[in-house]
Amino acid sequence: MIRPRNEQSLAANCVVSGRGYWSGREVVVRFGPAPAGSGIRFVRTDLPGRPACTATADHACSASFRTNLVCGAAKFQMIEHAMAALTGLRIDNCCVEIDGEEFPGLDGSSQAFVEALQAVGVTIQPAVRKQLVIERTLRVGDESQWIEARPVNGSESIFEYELDYGLSSPIVAQRHREFLDPRTFTRQLAGARTFVTAEQVAELRSQGVGKHVGNRDLLVFDSNGLVDNSLRFENECARHKTLDLVGDLALAGCDLIGHFVSHRGGHRLNAEMTRLLVDVAGRSATESSDAAEFRAIPSGDRRTARQVRVA
Repeated sequence: MIRPRNEQSLAANCVVSGRGYWSGREVVVRFGPAPAGSGIRFVRTDLPGRPACTATADHACSASFRTNLVCGAAKFQMIEHAMAALTGLRIDNCCVEIDGEEFPGLDGSSQAFVEALQAVGVTIQPAVRKQLVIERTLRVGDESQWIEARPVNGSESIFEYELDYGLSSPIVAQRHREFLDPRTFTRQLAGARTFVTAEQVAELRSQGVGKHVGNRDLLVFDSNGLVDNSLRFENECARHKTLDLVGDLALAGCDLIGHFVSHRGGHRLNAEMTRLLVDVAGRSATESSDAAEFRAIPSGDRRTARQVRVA
C-alpha cells in the first residue's frame, strides 16, 4: 500500500510581480499560508468583495496558449505556471492573491514562482494528502493527439511529453520524462520556458496582443531556429509542455500516482484528462468496497486519509 504524505502550506507570505503576456498589465501576486484541507484558493484583490476561486477542474477554462479559472465575476488567466510551481514543491494549501486578471508572464517558466516559494519554505500540516492511484490505463484524445494515465510500480508520479510538429516545423521533435518530486521539478522543469513560432507572434501582434513581449521574454522560433535567445535545455520545449501538464493536472486536487504521457497534447486535452480523473475519483469514492471496477480504500491506519484506486 502506498503511504500518503501530510499536507503542506507556506511558512510565510511571498510576492511575485510582473507583466501579463496578454494584457501587458503589471500585477502583483501574493502567496500565503492557508488552512489544511483548503486547497489552492485564488483571490482577486482588485475587485469589489475580493471574489475567490478554488483551483479545481470544475472552474477551469482552457484557452489558446493558457489555462484560466472562472468563478462568477472572478477570472484568473494563465494560472498553469503558478500551479505547476505549487504542485512541484508539494504546497497543497495556499491563498494566492492577485490584483489583476492575468498572472505575470515573467520569462515564460515557473522559475520565479519557485524561487519566491522556496525562499519562505513550507510547514507540515496534520491533514493527510489525498491520492489518486492509477491502476488501469485511461486515455483522452485521438490518434494524432492524446494523453494517457498509466499504472506504475510503487509510488512514483511520472510526467512525460512527446513533441512532434512535423518535418516542416522549426521546432524539432523531442520528448521529456520526469519523476516528479520537489528536487527534480526545481532542477529539470521549473526553468523551461514558453515557446512560440514567429508566425504565431505575428498573428498575435496583428490582434493587438503581446506587443510588449520581446524575443528574450520567451522562446521564439523562425525558419532558421531560435531567435535572439539560447536554450536552457536541449529539449526545453518538451520540458515546458511537461511543466504545463503538471500545472493543468494539478486541478485534480490530489496527488496523482501514475505515469502521465502526453503525445502532442495541449491545455485543452490536459483539461479533458483532469476532468476524467476527477470523475473517476468521484465514482471510486462512492462505490462500495467490493465493486469490481472502482474501489475506495482507507490508507494505512490514518482514518482521515483516503486513497482512491482506479482499478
